[in-house]
Amino acid sequence: MKKTSTRLADGRELIYYDSRDDKVRDAVDRRPLEPTVTSSQVRRDPLLGDSVAIASHRQGRTYHPPANECPLCPSQGDRLSEIPDSSYDVVVFENRFPSLAGDSGRCEVVCFTSDHDLSFADLTEEQAGLVLEAWTDRTAELSHLPSVEQVFCFENRGEEIGVTLGHPHGQIYGYPFTTPRTALMLRSLAAHKEATGGQNLFDDVVARELAEGDRIVLETESWVAFVPYAAHWPYEVHLYPKRRVPDLLGLDEETRTEFPQVYLELLKRFDRIFGEGEPPTPYIAAWHQAPFGALAEFEGVNRDDFALHLELFTIRRTSGKLKFLAGSESGMSVFINDVPPEAAAQRLREVASS
Repeated sequence: MKKTSTRLADGRELIYYDSRDDKVRDAVDRRPLEPTVTSSQVRRDPLLGDSVAIASHRQGRTYHPPANECPLCPSQGDRLSEIPDSSYDVVVFENRFPSLAGDSGRCEVVCFTSDHDLSFADLTEEQAGLVLEAWTDRTAELSHLPSVEQVFCFENRGEEIGVTLGHPHGQIYGYPFTTPRTALMLRSLAAHKEATGGQNLFDDVVARELAEGDRIVLETESWVAFVPYAAHWPYEVHLYPKRRVPDLLGLDEETRTEFPQVYLELLKRFDRIFGEGEPPTPYIAAWHQAPFGALAEFEGVNRDDFALHLELFTIRRTSGKLKFLAGSESGMSVFINDVPPEAAAQRLREVASS
């Protein structure tokens, strides 16, 4: 992998990740852009104890442009985009309309391919491996920023999810705090460790799924994917490396090599869940990594106790119907799942590639 860092016309960082070491990236951003101005701030909710990012400047962000005006496609002639070069393998750049910025963290965009009409599932294993390298590199780089405590790599796919740009891309958030969802995991981890005399909760969860077997979706030498026992979403898969590591930086070479094959297969199965002729399945793919900040509030827990994993889920519950977060989910954070996890796992095994 070759990494080339440059600056856009308004001062934002852009990084090319190339599979070839001899690739030269010297294209200049020719757009007449003013320096980016953001008004992002983080406010803490005194009742719930969580944080909310207030980012009013995002109201003017790009919204469903036609394909020939896509800001994530490479620049071509006089049609200038966020990527100055006329081609790219994988590219990462600072978001022009970030939810988090400055002392409140950082937001980046990850373009998986220059081909506007593909999705992540269409990538080759080599391309998917390069995306993994980019995620890993950005996790390492962002972890050194004083404003970042936790790094979150994710992809939103589909208009139903809220995606406003059709180009295959994801995002990376550098939060200035430990996110509420991760804090819940860490509290459960600490309580389980104390109650069992030192056992690791993540290890026990994975061991239970492997032992029971009926929620396993696929398994390789290095990875296991399963529908969790108490899945929140109709079709939800958790993907774990079998050797527990706290973040993407901890993955060994064998595990990295296997990842593209496993992940691409999962994405292909998601597109087959609802049968032939159905539109692409909308999904969220979310990497959960240990925070880089202090974990003193979670007594007895350190970073190495956390287990890196990816959570992949769709908001579609059946053909033509979405799972809405209505009163119970949105008002009280109590999910009601219409699809038994065992049935979801069975369906995801049925649609395996031949």
